[in-house]
Amino acid sequence: MISNHTLEKLRRGEATVGCWLGLGSPYAAALMARAGFDWLVVDAEHSPFGYDAMAQSVMAVLPTGTTPLVRVPWNDPVWIKLALDTGALGVVVPMVMNGSEARRAAEAARFPPRGLRSVGAWLAPTLHGDDYLAAVDDQVMVVVQIEHIAAVERADEICAAEGVDVVFIGPNDLAASMGLTNAAFRESPAWEEAVQAVLRAAGRAGRPVGMMCLSVEEALHRRAQGFRFLAVASDARYLQQTAADILRRWRSPGALPDGR
Repeated sequence: MISNHTLEKLRRGEATVGCWLGLGSPYAAALMARAGFDWLVVDAEHSPFGYDAMAQSVMAVLPTGTTPLVRVPWNDPVWIKLALDTGALGVVVPMVMNGSEARRAAEAARFPPRGLRSVGAWLAPTLHGDDYLAAVDDQVMVVVQIEHIAAVERADEICAAEGVDVVFIGPNDLAASMGLTNAAFRESPAWEEAVQAVLRAAGRAGRPVGMMCLSVEEALHRRAQGFRFLAVASDARYLQQTAADILRRWRSPGALPDGR
């Protein structure tokens, strides 16, 4: 069984850094995995990943030591089963609203008697080895997303739910649920208090907490606050930002000594 190095770090109390994969490309997944992130999330909720590309992306990441995770479209046992059958070492489950929903996600990700996951996959055991069925329940990660103000109000029960490994704040949907739809929502004291409320609840439950960040500066700030599962943007954003920066510098008046 291939080890989940991210889960090992979190169990030691270390902070981890990852990135979202949003281009829908196994080639991009292979490149990003070799950059050295602790984990990568194949985003099947908001990105153009078909099932083949999702499976191929997991296969591209898995041999590198980076932990491949899949964000499923919804808290659905069928999607969780399909995601893990690719060989992914965990799932990110969106819009979890209470402790019952968190437990349901955790049960769907693990085999009986600990859970309800169906036995029958062939790809994951082929990739991981003959001990997959016996070992995977201790290696798979269940990351549940708190991304609604009503879920913040029930953060204690979500964070304490059996089988949950990480609680992850979705900043954009959280802001939208609070009526904060402008780009400056991170400056809202009410939004920040909601973020801190989740952090406190996770601390009481002894669960690592994570968040999506737009920059490494933001991630470092959150790490100092106690966050230990931090995403820094996405492959799509890196491509877009780098291309824009190249063109901005190319077109600036002082780009060449003679001004051409």
